[in-house]
Amino acid sequence: MAKHNPFLRKLSDYLYLFLYRSFSWLTKVLPDTFIERFFHTLAKLFATHSKKHRQIIETNLDLAFSPPLDKTQKEKITITVFYNLLQVIRGIIQRENISKASLLSSVEFKNDSYFSQALSEGKRIVLITGHYSNWELLPLAIASKYNITLAAVGRKLDSNMMDRILRHNRERFGVEIIYRKGAMRGMIKALKESKVVGLLPDQSLGEKQGGIKVNFFGKPAGHSPAASILARSMDAVIIPVFIHTEDYQNHTVTFHPPIPTLKTEDKEADIQAMTQAQADVMQKVITEKPDPWFWVHKRWKVYLPELYKK
Repeated sequence: MAKHNPFLRKLSDYLYLFLYRSFSWLTKVLPDTFIERFFHTLAKLFATHSKKHRQIIETNLDLAFSPPLDKTQKEKITITVFYNLLQVIRGIIQRENISKASLLSSVEFKNDSYFSQALSEGKRIVLITGHYSNWELLPLAIASKYNITLAAVGRKLDSNMMDRILRHNRERFGVEIIYRKGAMRGMIKALKESKVVGLLPDQSLGEKQGGIKVNFFGKPAGHSPAASILARSMDAVIIPVFIHTEDYQNHTVTFHPPIPTLKTEDKEADIQAMTQAQADVMQKVITEKPDPWFWVHKRWKVYLPELYKK
């Protein structure tokens, strides 16, 4: 209703802004030790009382792991999901006026030869990642480190005010945002202009929205083939990259081996194989350390919708 009522939409905008500014003020004036305890308390409250999200997380965990995780393991991951989200928001606030040098001082890069070699060879590059750990920091860190323009695809927020704030934060140090709706044209243009394109294809995407079926943790899931299409049609290289942290102060960006770009006479098979390879990399990263992934997405809803209707 608020989407169609200008007054309610404006009121909603100011409410989101008030909450964001209040949260921002608290994180700046309170001691770090208190904030950590406060975030853990909030995360436990969300995990306990947000029954809808808890059910989605537990359903996803049951789908992903066999044998299933025990109650204690599920509880730990559920709390971490909310805690990590709070830290992602806190990171956005902390970067409002940060310098490039300060940003890079807390980020380590591993296996970056995969990326730097592709850059030095003048290749068109598509980076893929997921909603994992501090995903908002990842494009800023890469653009800052390598002095490139990174065109990252993201969803426009429902709140115009909050979208402007987030876009300003995201577009520092050489990052450009391409809104998800109609993003293919923008990504093609970016690659032609020698910009690096960044995608987060770890959310469910139905066939009507252009998604294709992949095997993800042994179950069918809808996955975006956008990176595969770009790689095949634009002779680009797909490089998976993920960010991780142990303490939310220092972060590690890890590049993975490029996914081979296929261009045979069977276009459909090429795109399917490249897209499955992306899902496989994501599954490997999540399996090794599942806590930082944003398990709130209904990742398998396209082909297993009944499981989310409990």
